[in-house]
Amino acid sequence: MFLVANPEVLSNDWLPPTPIARERAVEEVVRRLDPPTPVHPPPWIVAVAGPSGSGTSTVAGRAAREVVERFRTASAGPPVRLLHVRLAGLKGPHGVASALLRQFDGGFDGRGFPVAEIVAGLLRRLRRDARPFVVVLDDAVVGGPEIVPVLRALAEPDRFLPEGESGLPPCWTIVAGTPEGLAAPAKALGEAAGLRPFVELRPYAAEVLGAIVRDRAQRALGRPPPSALVARLLTRAVEDGGGSRRAVELLRRELLGNGRACGGGFLPREGRLAVPVEPWVVRAIGGASGGASASLGEVRRLEEELARAEGKEPLPATTFWRRIVRLEQAGYVRREIRTGGSGGSRSLLRVLTPVAEWVTVPSVPQSRPGDWRPFGPRGPAASPATVRAGWPSATAG
Repeated sequence: MFLVANPEVLSNDWLPPTPIARERAVEEVVRRLDPPTPVHPPPWIVAVAGPSGSGTSTVAGRAAREVVERFRTASAGPPVRLLHVRLAGLKGPHGVASALLRQFDGGFDGRGFPVAEIVAGLLRRLRRDARPFVVVLDDAVVGGPEIVPVLRALAEPDRFLPEGESGLPPCWTIVAGTPEGLAAPAKALGEAAGLRPFVELRPYAAEVLGAIVRDRAQRALGRPPPSALVARLLTRAVEDGGGSRRAVELLRRELLGNGRACGGGFLPREGRLAVPVEPWVVRAIGGASGGASASLGEVRRLEEELARAEGKEPLPATTFWRRIVRLEQAGYVRREIRTGGSGGSRSLLRVLTPVAEWVTVPSVPQSRPGDWRPFGPRGPAASPATVRAGWPSATAG
């Protein structure tokens, strides 16, 4: 049993005060933005690109905080406003613009408004606010929401503001995501936008990944974590190929699980079900559904895009369907049939458990279709790799 003193540090939105092995990348982003008074004219925009789990979100977040701090120490004027939006789960440019505007008006509902009107409303609010601001658009991936309209509006605000109004307060923009996810916006906006060259990150080395797991675990527990715990999670994260994002996800499930609170901490859940399913299938469901529901056709389309972006072949239709059945058996999703569609009905996939809480392992290609078993502290193992990745008992540590 683990007593977690600071569970908030296990959140996806928590920003580490020290970017382990990414200090130079943060410095490069800040150098290109050149706050508080850049020598070159706007737009002031930088893109941070790297594979999932390579620290792009951390670099973008820490660089944004540095811009805010430099402006604060150099000026007695109003403080810089920071607008940070995670793109995962947002629906198109409409969702991105609405998420930004909601940071001024928490009750704003963009339904029924064209994207151009929402963007214009955002720019008017920024202009009326009269404060310098930093925008962070995080998690730009293939199949994610389009961000070009928002970036174009920030780069050329006079095209969207009403007649008689022009210009914005100083604005810095940081976009973080995968190289594939940033390629399309960079191409659409051209050289003038300044997205290229990207600040590129390479995957973390195993020893750096171990340091990240150890640091996050110690901050969460309030004491040095067990060495066996760190080693086990590092092995699992490396096997899964998910980098720091996967490592922190595994740590969060190990320490918090879905268990009950216990003495200011949490009792980890026993008997977790690990579903063999390709990682891009999970991302496709999360991206298409936005955490609620989506048509199976949309999930299938996104699965094909994400698979090709990783250099993989999309799953055959039958295999894809089996993956959905596995997730349904685990209680993560539910299939529903609704009226409508070209055939008089359409298949919907409803998400029952937040995607971030799913426990999955990469599917083993040579396994027989439909032959999977949950494993855990007492569950049977299907392969040597599964044994190594198995969860410890709740009394460990």
